[in-house]
Formats: sequence, C-alpha cells, structure tokens
Amino acid sequence: MNLTPHAIHIVDDSGSPLLTLPPSGSVARCATAREFNRLLSIGGVVISQTHTGFGEIEGLPCSVTGIFYIVSALVAQAARDRDDLLIPDDTVRDNEGRIMGCRALARI
Repeated sequence: MNLTPHAIHIVDDSGSPLLTLPPSGSVARCATAREFNRLLSIGGVVISQTHTGFGEIEGLPCSVTGIFYIVSALVAQAARDRDDLLIPDDTVRDNEGRIMGCRALARI
C-alpha cells in the first residue's frame, strides 16, 4: 500500500515502467515543529533560518500480515521497529534530474 502522496513507478534499468503503485489516498507523515532561528541574507535576499523537529507519526496503519507500506524515508526512520515499511530505492532520473521512478524498494 502506497502511503505517499505520489505514484511510485517501478522501472527497469533503462527507465521503462514495469509497475505503478498509485497513492492510496492516505499519507503517513511525521508531525513537524518549526522554530525561528535567525534571518540570513543570501544574494541580497533575506531568508528565515528555522530549526525543524520531527515528532509522532501520523496516518500509519498498524501492521497487517502480508501487507507492506511504502512510506517516506523520514517515516521509515522514525519507525525502525517496523519490518513492513518500504521506501523507494535506486531512483532513476530524467535528463533534467527529476525522479522518473525507482528500480527497488528498500527497508531502513
């Protein structure tokens, strides 16, 4: 079950699609808390620098035998005790550097 907001495209070595896993409609995320740190001036543009912390996982179902959940790397790292969480791995990019798909799914 794909718990990301994006379709996951499994591709072969040439980038040709083998399988598309559509988003399930549910998204697993880590709660985010941001604190303002300071202002930075980069190239004449003032940008806020923040400190971001990640907390509880939201939207992750309980383990079910025989079901794997595709999640973000952040969620998988926050739930290292789960052996049913997979992340896209060995990504394939187009000529402009955009991710087209992945060749594998991995556990963290």
